[in-house]
Amino acid sequence: MNEAYEPLFQSITLRSGVELKNRIVMAPMTNFSSNPEGTVSDDEVAYYARRSGGVGTVITACTYVTENGKGFHGEFAAYDDAFIPSLRRLAAAIQERGAKAVLQIFHGGRSCPKELVPNGDVVSASSIPDEAEGAVVPRALEEAEVWDIVRAFGDATRRAIEAGYDGVEIHGANGYLIQQFFSPHSNRRTDAFGGSLEKRMTFPLAVVDEVQRVVREHAKGPFIVGYRFSPEEPTSPGITMDDTLSLVDALATKQLDYLHVSLMDFSSMPRSGEDTSVSRLTLIQNQVGGRVPVIGVGNIHTPTEALKAMQTGVPLIALGRELIMEPDWVEKVEQGRESEIAITLPKDARQRLVVPDPLWQAIMNAPGWFPVV
Repeated sequence: MNEAYEPLFQSITLRSGVELKNRIVMAPMTNFSSNPEGTVSDDEVAYYARRSGGVGTVITACTYVTENGKGFHGEFAAYDDAFIPSLRRLAAAIQERGAKAVLQIFHGGRSCPKELVPNGDVVSASSIPDEAEGAVVPRALEEAEVWDIVRAFGDATRRAIEAGYDGVEIHGANGYLIQQFFSPHSNRRTDAFGGSLEKRMTFPLAVVDEVQRVVREHAKGPFIVGYRFSPEEPTSPGITMDDTLSLVDALATKQLDYLHVSLMDFSSMPRSGEDTSVSRLTLIQNQVGGRVPVIGVGNIHTPTEALKAMQTGVPLIALGRELIMEPDWVEKVEQGRESEIAITLPKDARQRLVVPDPLWQAIMNAPGWFPVV
């Protein structure tokens, strides 16, 4: 191995006591490939197993914590104890290859397709649709329902523990329900869950508290709790960079194992805020990096780019699209074969790369998402 890349292969022990064998994380990516009843499919198991041999940690695609939280066709479920065997199967497939298995838990909120929600009753913080053409107008959740969903995140965490996962990641990013409560675009409430910036944090922080309570009560050993967030929204009103720095400041007091920034490009610059001259990742790392580890992600393909992201101070690097194109990324860097790393996606490589057909079709039908050749 090239000595320059040794920082990528140092182990790290998280606050919970879980040790990760290296600094490379498989980012959570929806694959649209679960069985219709919400169980993990054979193709998903094979897809994850193929990518779990080198990375230190695998964060799964999101799983929905209530029946009305399903955000995608082909998404696996965690809203009932009946799904524990399905969840266990995926955790075991990841761990057998040597990686830690982290289950990403979420609720889609207003982003849920109407046909996937019982009675078409799509819910959110407020009755505000997103700005996509033809977007569903959601029903504003009653306060008691909000607390029910908070508890559902805790219940899903208990199921993750019983299914043998090494941790959970709370999905507070990409415009889904937790972010909908934090955003001034989607949250126009006037109760305890909305209004001021601090009140818009109530739901995200309540979910964190409930998940951690369940971990204390049910985990028999160290168990990871992470939180993913998106730093800005393009809408007005919307989440600003300053809003996010306030949120991560609050999250940094919660004894989390990590914060995971959702970015398409790790070097992207903020749209707004006091300092727009440095990257979002650097601003976040400067704000909280001394208190909680930050995972950097976005447009990282080569080990040189991974090192550049680490130079912002973040101790962990997540690879998403790159691990679809190159499942052996970690092994090739470790063996000094980084020149062989694939950074494009051949149209005829689906079976060789062990990618489920629904995900493959989504990639092929979304020009610009992947560098398809």
